[in-house]
Amino acid sequence: ELVTPQRKSKGRFQLQLEGEGTYECSVTGLVFEASEPVLVRYSILSWSKFGSFLPNSWKFAGPIFNVNTVDKDASVLTSIQFPHSICLAHPEEDLTFSVLHVKDNGPLIEPTADHSGSHVKWNVTSLSPVGPIIQKSGSVEHHGVVLVYKQLGSDTNNYSFHVYLATNSSSDIKDIGKQVRGYKNRYMKIDKPPTCKLDEGTYRLVSEPEGDIKPEELKFTLAVTKMKGYFEAFFEEPPPFKLSLIEIDTDETVWSATIREGDCVDSSEKKSRKRTISGRQRSSSHSEEEMACKRPKWQDESADGVKAGKTQDQDLSEKQLLQIARQLGTEWKQVAIFLGIESKYVDHLQVVENCLNMQKLKMLLEWKKRQSGKATAYHLLDSLDDLDSLPNEVRQILKGMTK
Repeated sequence: ELVTPQRKSKGRFQLQLEGEGTYECSVTGLVFEASEPVLVRYSILSWSKFGSFLPNSWKFAGPIFNVNTVDKDASVLTSIQFPHSICLAHPEEDLTFSVLHVKDNGPLIEPTADHSGSHVKWNVTSLSPVGPIIQKSGSVEHHGVVLVYKQLGSDTNNYSFHVYLATNSSSDIKDIGKQVRGYKNRYMKIDKPPTCKLDEGTYRLVSEPEGDIKPEELKFTLAVTKMKGYFEAFFEEPPPFKLSLIEIDTDETVWSATIREGDCVDSSEKKSRKRTISGRQRSSSHSEEEMACKRPKWQDESADGVKAGKTQDQDLSEKQLLQIARQLGTEWKQVAIFLGIESKYVDHLQVVENCLNMQKLKMLLEWKKRQSGKATAYHLLDSLDDLDSLPNEVRQILKGMTK
């Protein structure tokens, strides 16, 4: 049964499984097999946080997810099928699928029950970050995507584009979107048929008419990196432009698309202008003092009573970390996993420290010690962004400290 989930936030979903049966998420492609009714929450994670757990001969084969059942044991989910991006057009190739199961901050490679041309089936043992992986010494051909972003700016004659290569995996696509949003300049995604077949190798991007494209060659690799490489293409003349991606070893064109003038129009400008006008009209009926009173206190001050804007680039203080620790519940051990704190250290804290809040605080202080100079509210929020069970109060506190 194909079902549409409720979106909790970017990359986070919730799905009510009505009873025994098999359900496929229409957004992520995850397939759940349930033995009884259950509410499932799940989020797309980044391989950049878990790629270090992969042994040398193993490579990721699809997105990694964090799945949880609400108020029920994980055993009510008998199996999960994960979408994969591996091209199985050559059945003679010996490919071994497994899943990487990050459990108690340690990696486990677990067997799969079955696989098809699109999914890898795994019988649920317990729930924590899980994703499909494949063992192969040579290169692996993937169903890939080419993502095109146009730079926005006041200069309407600016035709500058970023072109990214990725596997057709929601983890990869999410990482690229997050990277683009972090740039100083604004970019808009241009929707073109993205899919193609990408083998690990070197590619070049060409255009008609000829534009200024850097670098001349780009290597597509499955190595897990925090920042993705891209082609930058610049044109002095207006569209149309035809972009083509060519594999250098075979000289084969694996993808092409034509960018037309209508593709380069920022559709959000009119909406933004309307919101600005209506916002001015609404604001005229409220005094500045009234609006300040309505703003949550955490937006104005940190736990130390200091304006957040002055501390956003500083390491979090012990008082601020205590404020965060107090808001954490039973999910604090999952927080430790996402912050790279070993389960042995967490177990040690539980032995030597009786107070639960102090256990949580000392875990956060250990993270701060390891991240000296980078233990800011922004980095803490970024590290925990994919943790679906993180309390909303913690997100609000950290967002307030970054403003």
